[in-house]
Amino acid sequence: MAIQITSEAFEANHAIPQMHARVGGDASPPLQWRGVPDDARQLALVVDDPDAPGEEPWVHWVIYNIPPDTRRLPPGVSRDEKPPSPRRAAQGLNSWGQIGYGGPQPPRGDPPHHYHFRLYALDVEADLPPGLSKDELMEAAWGHIRDEGELIGTYQ
Repeated sequence: MAIQITSEAFEANHAIPQMHARVGGDASPPLQWRGVPDDARQLALVVDDPDAPGEEPWVHWVIYNIPPDTRRLPPGVSRDEKPPSPRRAAQGLNSWGQIGYGGPQPPRGDPPHHYHFRLYALDVEADLPPGLSKDELMEAAWGHIRDEGELIGTYQ
């Protein structure tokens, strides 16, 4: 993984602040990255929690069609299907069945959950419709992922 993804809000493998949790401000954290390959045509970000109960990780955010020259996501990206920033981006459905970011909310009493922020550089044009699920996005990305990066945060 050559893409390095970081956040001003939390360090890798450390706690995500409550303002980015579902019971806090529920605002997406700021993210920045470097190392995107030159042949990338779009970026896509998926945030999920593999520690969640159930067979599949709980999906917290699906955002894609991000222009490849974008190097950051601001805090509190709006929950619109086509948010004003980043330009041309589209958002998909989280596991609550809602568009946009939904912050950490592990069951009471659980040990800390790990939230995986995965950024993918794709070699296909950014023309995917809004409202895709994680599975639909990953199916569209199959065979087109040029590189990826991951940032993990925790929350309890």
